Amino acid sequence: MPKRVKQSAAFNPLVAALVYDGLCVFEFSCAAEVFGLPRPEFEPHWYRFESCSVDRKKVKSQYGLTIESDGAADRLVTAGTIIIPGWRSPDDPVPTRVIESLREAHSRGARLLSICSGAFVLAATGLLDGKRATTHWRYAEALRRRYPLIQVDPDVLYVDEGQILTSAGSAAGLDLCLHLVRRDFGPARANQVARRLVISPHRDGGQAQFVETPVNRRDAGSLSPLLDSMRARIDQPMRIVDLARLAAMSERTFLRRFQATTGLTPAEWITRTRLDVARELLESSKLSIEQIATRAGLGTATTMRHHFRRKVGVSPAEYRRQFVQTDA
Repeated sequence: MPKRVKQSAAFNPLVAALVYDGLCVFEFSCAAEVFGLPRPEFEPHWYRFESCSVDRKKVKSQYGLTIESDGAADRLVTAGTIIIPGWRSPDDPVPTRVIESLREAHSRGARLLSICSGAFVLAATGLLDGKRATTHWRYAEALRRRYPLIQVDPDVLYVDEGQILTSAGSAAGLDLCLHLVRRDFGPARANQVARRLVISPHRDGGQAQFVETPVNRRDAGSLSPLLDSMRARIDQPMRIVDLARLAAMSERTFLRRFQATTGLTPAEWITRTRLDVARELLESSKLSIEQIATRAGLGTATTMRHHFRRKVGVSPAEYRRQFVQTDA
């Protein structure tokens, strides 16, 4: 039974997704699956979900589907969280009515979240100016060129700027939605939602692993046993020469194949995996920072703090404060 998490009295559980003609169905479904699927095991502390249309109650989405929304764009201002599930096209202008509704909702404290090309809708409001954001790697250069005041990061799966959150292409929307669940209700609930979705609560790497020409199945499969072995002994030292030998490759071939498969160098992959282990231990155990550093293979607490600040953006102690569960 998951622990109940304390919620601020100001927490608004209503999540509203913007729907429009040409709606990106997959992106919308990501939001609906996480926030709209009934979860009686979490009631009464869970989200409410509705859809708001740009122009009218019924919209024609991709693939010939017709969706009837719960209301029009002016209802967005009542939501605590607003999701922009993609957009028709980066070149398609955003209606003034939508821009005004999003600005008003933001001024009232609503969180704005975009998936994939939905970042162009948030950019049109001006609320992303001076902030870091991401979108699908195919659109990153267009977003940067059109909105030069935005710090576009094309490599990450999502960016959390507090009240405004953006995600990369399509499936990265699931990563961002789970991140928001984690922020609101703690890691246990986020992990439980991830299990029902049959996805990982944390995905390694960023968009870079998808930009290059994909490695063929045989190449990816050849490293799978090695990656499993590396995870199993993540607390131990690992040398490239030993990893290459275990993979039955030359060091040069191993380095090239590893990066093509994972999108990361071996050193980057090892550090990221060790940080994932450390995060899980911070969330679920009462071990000291020094003990966690040892178990995760990060050596000392000082080294762990260094990597956390570089990769996660906060100290291990701050991370634990943000994500540890508390009884209601």
